[in-house]
Amino acid sequence: QVQLVESGGGSVQAAGSLALSCVASGYGVSTNCMAWFRQTAGKEREKVAQIEVDGSTSYSDSVKGRFTISKDNTKNTLYLQMNKLKPEDTAMYICAAELGGSWFCDEANWGYWGQGTQVTVSS
Repeated sequence: QVQLVESGGGSVQAAGSLALSCVASGYGVSTNCMAWFRQTAGKEREKVAQIEVDGSTSYSDSVKGRFTISKDNTKNTLYLQMNKLKPEDTAMYICAAELGGSWFCDEANWGYWGQGTQVTVSS
């Protein structure tokens, strides 16, 4: 019954911005690790951002300073604000949630996945 549904992807020119959303159902974002991954054909899936239960965040070096992950516990929704986008940011962006029980999100078992939303950045 757990569902993660992303929205907000699209095409944008370099240096532009996009805001992604991930609405969770049958699952509580307030009490679990959440993350955004991205994947392109021929590349390994990359975790770009994660957020702890307490709201602390971490980012991959490639997006640090440009992306912001956040959540609204009342709306049970995860967000990714993407600024100063680069062509190399082009990817399918996928919302992920842990199966549960992790003390630190770096140790999380990412067991729930959304279908993804495509982000394309043109130069």
